[in-house]
Amino acid sequence: MLMTTLRAALIVLTLAGICAGRADARQPNIVVFLVDDMGVMDTSLPFLTDEAGRPKRYPLNDYYRTPNMERLAADGVRFNNFYAMSVCSPTRISIMTGQNAARHHATNWINPDKNNRGTYGPPDWAWQGLGKDDLTLPRLLSEAGYHTIHVGKGHFGPRAFDGADPQKLGFDDNVGGASFGSPGSYYGKQNYGLGTRRAKSAVPHLKKYHGTQTFLTEALTIEANARVAAAVQAEQPFFLYMAHYAVHAPFQADARFAANYANSGKPKAAQAFATLIEGMDKSLGDILDQLDKLGVAEETIVFFLGDNGSDAPLGHQHAVACAAPLRGKKGAHYEGGMRVPFIAAWAKAADNANQQRLPIAAGAIQHQTAAVQDLFPTILKLANVSCPQTHTVDGLGLETLLSGKPAPDRPQQFLMHYPHAPHRSDYFTCFRDGDWKVIYHYFPSAVSAGSHYQLYNLAQDPFEQTNLAAQEPQRLRSMMEALVDQMRHHDALYPVDKADGKTPLTPKLPQS
Repeated sequence: MLMTTLRAALIVLTLAGICAGRADARQPNIVVFLVDDMGVMDTSLPFLTDEAGRPKRYPLNDYYRTPNMERLAADGVRFNNFYAMSVCSPTRISIMTGQNAARHHATNWINPDKNNRGTYGPPDWAWQGLGKDDLTLPRLLSEAGYHTIHVGKGHFGPRAFDGADPQKLGFDDNVGGASFGSPGSYYGKQNYGLGTRRAKSAVPHLKKYHGTQTFLTEALTIEANARVAAAVQAEQPFFLYMAHYAVHAPFQADARFAANYANSGKPKAAQAFATLIEGMDKSLGDILDQLDKLGVAEETIVFFLGDNGSDAPLGHQHAVACAAPLRGKKGAHYEGGMRVPFIAAWAKAADNANQQRLPIAAGAIQHQTAAVQDLFPTILKLANVSCPQTHTVDGLGLETLLSGKPAPDRPQQFLMHYPHAPHRSDYFTCFRDGDWKVIYHYFPSAVSAGSHYQLYNLAQDPFEQTNLAAQEPQRLRSMMEALVDQMRHHDALYPVDKADGKTPLTPKLPQS
């Protein structure tokens, strides 16, 4: 304990000379509300739009019930082209660092107990995750006077390494955060997994709820609200990273909402998934209500998002099913695997200095492309905290996009790199640039019809039904050249050749 305290003190002293910002009455409170395995279609709030840019409802929007997401979006802006990495740990580390996963090299979900690179994955990928000396968003905010609160899922590093403990990464408080990505159980009656066959994934720090009917989502919300209240009482600005285990498997029904889906005709697992969605949405509403009750809603900004595409148990991972009408789901190289909901809003509209400095359009839809690494520079600028120039930041500030306006000079690009297996899609890199998206398969298979390449025009074919790689050879080559440049720019790691298990496999350009 003493050594941990000394290390923390040294980190604070080091960062004291780095960060220009300091907490004062004008600094806003910040909430990042992150939902596990929630894709862009897992909500009653429509994110997809018609040809005129108006919200368009699909059957899944009528299946789910998320009134508090609707409430938040009415006061803010939602993005319909917001991207995350296709699996969880890469996204979470991107939020913490402002870097694309291709750069920070934690390109797969992190197994708590073993290196899960896949047979031909990069030998030196960042399986150890974040460490105690890494520069992170909460560390910068904490040094600048914020009270930093972690509640829920961590999954920043394996069990035996620093990343397993969010308090070693800059969070002052940690409730529930550990090395694993799915809870042992959502049920208080099962002690959230403790004493069950999933005891290694038992959610910590919630003993007071053991043996009760308190669902995990509810327990975490109660704890988050208590810590926010303590920060407000101490007159300290806070950063709440509310990272729900919901809606990750196991798909255990939240009894509070089960009746709403009992007659849906969908499988039991899909009904349970929907209850997890609705319970998460209740948590959002409870936190918004708490901010209002404490009188800090006008000074608090909320960022709501998912960490990867949907994992709804509704069909095949490469079909139009789980995220219909989008194709694919969590882990897949299609849009359903990496398109996520994103909403930004002030918890309560007001004419104050913070909201004048970062105005957010109410009820707006932003169509331009953005991604999870963009939160890092956006939050730091809002908090008046600078980042050392020695730390590379891939994210771009969202200020213009949050105002509802277009940003003509902003690159409309997203790079998604997954050099691992096994998963829904194995050993691939995706690159989107404007309307075009290319997918490169390092080991062609039946998924890619035996080709290295898939090419889609998302403006004309948003649901990725027609592979244009053969019909558009010049476009394919230009997109692949751009993909290769992006990989070099991010200093990416590659899978290795099956022949020797050592030689990195860099993407091949198509023949002219």
